[in-house]
Amino acid sequence: MYIPDIYKNENQEEIQNFIHENSFAILVNQTDGKLWATHIPLILDKNEAGKDILVGHVSKENPQAGSFSENAEVLAIFSGPHTYVSSSWYDHENVPTWNYLAAHIYGKVKVLNHDEAVGSLKKLVDKYEKKSKTPLRVEDLSKKTMMQACGIIAFEIEITSVEAVKKLSQNRDKKNYDNIISELENIGDLNSKQMADEMRKNK
Repeated sequence: MYIPDIYKNENQEEIQNFIHENSFAILVNQTDGKLWATHIPLILDKNEAGKDILVGHVSKENPQAGSFSENAEVLAIFSGPHTYVSSSWYDHENVPTWNYLAAHIYGKVKVLNHDEAVGSLKKLVDKYEKKSKTPLRVEDLSKKTMMQACGIIAFEIEITSVEAVKKLSQNRDKKNYDNIISELENIGDLNSKQMADEMRKNK
């Protein structure tokens, strides 16, 4: 990913928090000789050796599942808040732009066995059920329901490279930076509000 130096995010704790908070990713690889992408949740975890990994699964019907053994290299794309920035908000003439946060994680896929797949499902469900009034537990599901786990290919991705971008108008002076925040807050949609919050945190 092309990232100008001013927008590079190399704070590992910040990147990990970003992935935890924006875990619905796009998994990209070469499948049957062409680029293939699947939208799936991925969990940032650690393997037995203490190395950072991503864990997820796809349907066995998904052609991407059959390609993991042939082409283990994958790219996981995580996207955060993003919004248009009008140059009419500056005190000088310039062009409009787009502010955004994103992370690209590169790695190698390892397919999990059935027991490991069920374990990864437990982690996934536990993470997203935290906000439920009556959290669902994989352990409580019937054998009949859990038969559906036979229809997935679960995997872990050993992370080999991380690239993260945090484009938050860092190239603007304080006056224009603060005015962008104000204008985004006035727009009031979710992305604009989230971007304004990110810019405030980055001051």
